[in-house]
Order: sequence, then C-alpha cells, then structure tokens
Amino acid sequence: MKVFQKTASALLVSSLIAGAAQAQVSDDEIRIGYLADMSGTYRDLAGPGGLEALKMAVEDFGGNVDGKKIVIFNADDLNKPDVGANTVRQWVDERNVDMVTGLVASSVVLAAVKVVEQADKLALISGAASSGITNESCSPNHIHWTYDTYALANGTAKAVLESGGKSWYMLTADYAFGHAMEADITKVVKGGGGSVVGTVRHPFPSQDFSSYILQAQGSGAEVVALANAGADTVNALKTASQFGVTQSGQKLAGMLVFLNDIHAMGLEVTQGLMLTTGWYWDMNDETRAWAKRYFDRVGSMPTMSQAGVYSATMHYLNAVKATGSDDTTTVRAKMAATPVNDMFAKGGQIRADGRMVHDMYLAQVKTPAESKGEWDLYKIVSTIPGEQAFRPLSESQCKLVNGKVAQN
Repeated sequence: MKVFQKTASALLVSSLIAGAAQAQVSDDEIRIGYLADMSGTYRDLAGPGGLEALKMAVEDFGGNVDGKKIVIFNADDLNKPDVGANTVRQWVDERNVDMVTGLVASSVVLAAVKVVEQADKLALISGAASSGITNESCSPNHIHWTYDTYALANGTAKAVLESGGKSWYMLTADYAFGHAMEADITKVVKGGGGSVVGTVRHPFPSQDFSSYILQAQGSGAEVVALANAGADTVNALKTASQFGVTQSGQKLAGMLVFLNDIHAMGLEVTQGLMLTTGWYWDMNDETRAWAKRYFDRVGSMPTMSQAGVYSATMHYLNAVKATGSDDTTTVRAKMAATPVNDMFAKGGQIRADGRMVHDMYLAQVKTPAESKGEWDLYKIVSTIPGEQAFRPLSESQCKLVNGKVAQN
C-alpha cells in the first residue's frame, strides 16, 4: 500500500511539473473567433450584439491576459453549416484560433464543433438550442452555455401543461434545432399526461406562415407550440395574431422567444405569453448595471444569448489567466473546476458532457399597463433550479459520461 501511495504521489508530482512546463500561450496571443448569423433570421438574437458583448469581455480584461494580447476574428455563417465549418477550419488552420464562440444555428454548430474537435480547439456555444449538442453530439472540445431545448421544454411546456393545456399542435422549424425542440416538447407533454395531436414542419427560414397557422387552428389543439426562433417566431406570432388564434380559445406557446422578439412585436401582440429564459436584464442590480453598459454601446437591451457570450468569454479568459495556458485540455479542465459566478449565473457548473448548468427562469410577458418602460417586458414567474432544468446525466447518451449514472 505504501509503495502504491509513493508511486501515485510521484506520478502526481511528475504530471504537475509536466503541466507547468507545458503551460504557455501559443503564438503569444489568445485568439478568439466569433461566428454567428450576422445578417439573417437570427441576426438580432445574437449577431452583431453578441460580438459587442465579446468585445466588452475583452476590454474588461484589459485587452490582454498577463501581457498576451487578445485578438478577435468574426464572420457571418449565413446560417449555412458548410459556411460555418469552412470558416472555423480556416481560422484554426491559418490563424491558429484558440476558441470559437457565438454559434447560433444548431445545424451550423453541429458542423463547426466537429472541426473544433478535430483541431483540438475549444467552442463556447451561446446561441444554439439543440440539447443534442451536449447529448449524442457531445465532445471534450465544446461547452453549451446559455440554454437548450430540454430546459426550454422543461420550463414553458411544463408550465403550460400544468395550467390545463393538454392537447398540443407543433409548428416546427425543419432542421436540427426544431427537431430537437419537437422531441423535447413531446417528451414533456406525454410525460405529463398530455397528447400531441399534430405537427407541421416549415422550411427554415420562412416568411409566410398562413397555411401553417390555419392547420394549427384546424387541429382543435388547446396549445399551439412554436418550435422555431428568431424572425420565424416573430412571423408566426404575427400571423397567429392576425388569424385570431388566442381569441378563438387556443393558447400560444413560444418555445424559444427572445427579448428582441417581444420588443419588435410589442406588448399588445405578446402580452401574457409564457416563455423560459436563461437570463433577463432586469433581475438584480448586477444584471442591470451590465445591461446599461451594453445598452449604451448598442442601443438595445441584451438578449440571454448576448449576455451568455460575455459570461462564457470571461470564464474562458479567467481560466487562461489562472493556468497561464491556452491549451484546450488545460483550460477546459480549469473552467469545469471553477463555478460560474457572474452577472449571468450564480453557482453555475460545467458538467462532463459540456453542459453549463445554471438556473433558468419561467417568465410571462407583461401587459402594456404593467410595463414601466420600453424594455420592461418580462415578469419572472418562477426560478427553475439548474439541476431540474437540464437533462440529468443519468439520462445522457454522451460518450464522455460512459453510460454511468451520475449526479444530475
């Protein structure tokens, strides 16, 4: 036993010495790539505003980590997986980018993270929603930060179900995110004793939702769930309002709704809508202070994705500083070992599957009479503890979990 202890101690010391010797910043720069939809359907929920949030994090770090300059690259992925993957490949091959963030459309993310894993770089995902990103598509090279379809369904769908909405009709964006959302909603609805009476999938993106809304109305379902996002959700909600969906007695459930969506449509159209969010600007003094700084630069309040970009980047840079290295394995291990305590989350934890677990919030859109200002749009109904919001590891298909029943 003593021989084993001495051997183990010697190996530990050797590994620590080797780690210290290898701790360094490649090229004497920390290079970050921001990849997102900068001009299309998802522009406003992340886009240029997310890039600004990234710049805020870099500036708050003084533009460098212990004298090593932080360099930012950015690109528009056009919501096309091949464009996203090729951009990331060029960044890692030609510019030796250490970390990629933003990452919005799930189809783009699933293509991009394969490149990141092959190159042994790191991706911090703040915009995409598919829960499969840290389930069947997990890797040691990416972390999913802000929200996912499992948590959104576990919040909004569960709340609507408990309020009496038992029969559901789903209007789904026909790509990876929409499919994942549809599956997660179905699990919650059926698990709660409800039923899904029909589904229609629309192309991504779509402009005309008339036929889809008419099909939803004709289904007789108590709840019409919108398993889409960005401009698609805005267009679907506007069409539903024009067709009198809620006036006829059906409930609308926006499964991925952002602050900018509510602001764009106005409270007359969206009042009373239930939604789940990973963050809201008006929650406390810390969120309000950061949001004001952001507003002064951008002219709008930040979405949860944009706040998530800042939080993930700061956590990454702190890990680089603490380890003195931009080596992916070293930095990710430090990030996972360090709780996330900032204006975005308190007590957040990065699990083995790459899911950053933190509290989520069930919110309701205010009425015009309740709102006290242009961006006073939500009232927080309840807090969903992180361990309840996200998929438990005991149900994980992630290869990094190895099928073990782990703590939630």
